[in-house]
Amino acid sequence: MTDLLHMFMQPFQYPFMVRGLLAAVMVGVICAVIGTFVVLRGLAFFGDALAHSILPGLAVGYLVAGGARGVLFWWALGTAVAAAFGIGAVSRRARLKEDTAIGIIFAGMFALGIALISSARSYAVDLAHFLFGDVLGVGNGDLLLTAVFGGAVLFLTALFYKEFIVISFDMTLAQTLRLPSRALHYLLLVMIAVTIVISLQTVGVALMLAMLVTPPATAYLLVRRVPAMMAVAAIIGAFSGAAGLYLSYYFGVSSGAAIVLVCTGIFLVVLLVAPRNRLAGFFGRGNRSAG
Repeated sequence: MTDLLHMFMQPFQYPFMVRGLLAAVMVGVICAVIGTFVVLRGLAFFGDALAHSILPGLAVGYLVAGGARGVLFWWALGTAVAAAFGIGAVSRRARLKEDTAIGIIFAGMFALGIALISSARSYAVDLAHFLFGDVLGVGNGDLLLTAVFGGAVLFLTALFYKEFIVISFDMTLAQTLRLPSRALHYLLLVMIAVTIVISLQTVGVALMLAMLVTPPATAYLLVRRVPAMMAVAAIIGAFSGAAGLYLSYYFGVSSGAAIVLVCTGIFLVVLLVAPRNRLAGFFGRGNRSAG
């Protein structure tokens, strides 16, 4: 028992592990809550595209700041919000389906990011942690930004919860109620963008989609109502963040990858034990909620 307690407490003798744990838990909760709408509205491709579209903003910010990492958050945030609005504008003006617009913006922005990074090879290694995550490099300033912007995302989710539910499941009802559907849609996209940016250092661009989608998808297999889905997803996200950090510490693997592997492992276990009717609902009804 003493050895087990020692194993549990040992990582916390290092301040960077304490900061990493706080960041991983916060990101796990925030991604799970906003990810619930990503799953219910079928926006997984949007989330993935947006995460990759941030790359040119990171590269430009790094070059402009002369290698200083402190300003990268703001460059990433600006790029993410611009990409979110850009996807909406392209799909509306060109009369394209949204997934087509997402693909166009995603490919163009990601290619631009790669071009910028390849043109400044000295920065390629420094920017690599944004691709794969570096939760152990989280500083006090990063924690503060995560808490402030993450708190804002959670506050807006609670404030507009009913409106987001309506536009997620019944656009006809939204029009009947005269809700500003387009404005709410863009607000949700911006909230997803902010969530992605504050999660970059924890899991990175390459693994961001898993934190947005896997905990809510797992919760969807277990519960029938959206509030319960959010709560269960938040618990799974927080646990995955903490457990992944422990795996990273004791097995010497990438922290972001370890967090995502825990998420995926929980999903696979639930997939095997969840009631058949919930699995049929998940795979057969797609975006529609059971409650």
